[in-house]
Amino acid sequence: MPDNTTNTKVESTPTPVEELYAPSAPNSSLDSDLRGHPRLTRDEVPQTGLLIINADDWGRDHETTDRTLECILRGAVSSVSAMVFMADSERAAAMAQEQRIDAGLHLNLTTPFSATDCPKQLTEHQQRISRYLRRHRFAQVVFHPGLIRSFKYVASAQCEEFRRLYGAAPERLDGHHHMHLSANVLLGGLLPPGTIVRRNFSFLPGEKSWGNRFYRRAGDRILARRHRLTDFFFSLAPLQSPDRLHRIFLLARQFVVEVETHPVKPEEYRFLAGGEIFRWTEGCRIASCYVLKSNGNT
Repeated sequence: MPDNTTNTKVESTPTPVEELYAPSAPNSSLDSDLRGHPRLTRDEVPQTGLLIINADDWGRDHETTDRTLECILRGAVSSVSAMVFMADSERAAAMAQEQRIDAGLHLNLTTPFSATDCPKQLTEHQQRISRYLRRHRFAQVVFHPGLIRSFKYVASAQCEEFRRLYGAAPERLDGHHHMHLSANVLLGGLLPPGTIVRRNFSFLPGEKSWGNRFYRRAGDRILARRHRLTDFFFSLAPLQSPDRLHRIFLLARQFVVEVETHPVKPEEYRFLAGGEIFRWTEGCRIASCYVLKSNGNT
């Protein structure tokens, strides 16, 4: 796995951020469990990390694209995950190229394609996948041999459409409803090797069971064999927990942290476009694009 972390030799007394989220071993996937509470203030943690605020669903419809663009222009969003074969995909791609917006592919296996010219065969294959994945909550974790062809076709078609719209193959991928982490996608090797892929959510204490956390760590280990990952991944919501937000942005002082957002949601839009994000991230670098290593050019 590429060395995407800032891990150094393990000391007998861990650093404060290591106490907050302790990596399991150097150069390996980071443990997604919170191990303690921050003991330093924001100003006392050295700045060596990076905060990536990524907006999902770019191109889904006009409202989603326009609200996201406003947040980007205000410097509150680093990058976007673009949907293809959707109502606003063409316009959004043109805007991304014009504004030089960093875009990755938001692989869509569950929400019906809304573009008027979407191929019928593609729609039918996606419908089969969607019915299966939405049938029960654990469908995502079970490999379905009968859908191998459909998964491969739908994933490949979206990669090719992204290439057509954006002029290059996607270098970064994630999934609508996080279905890029489904068993058929991961075990089928459907994500191009060497690309940046969104890892599983990182969790605070008590948010998930031990079995849930174990499964997610296993998925990240599979991803790390073929792809590049951030150190941690969170959603911006819920915004009602100041302590949670403080811990996330504190982590970004030392690690590369991706925060997923949906500016079409009123609460998240106000937080980003209204400038509240900058008060919370004072002293923390918000990336101007999606990068895994912090450097002087971000």
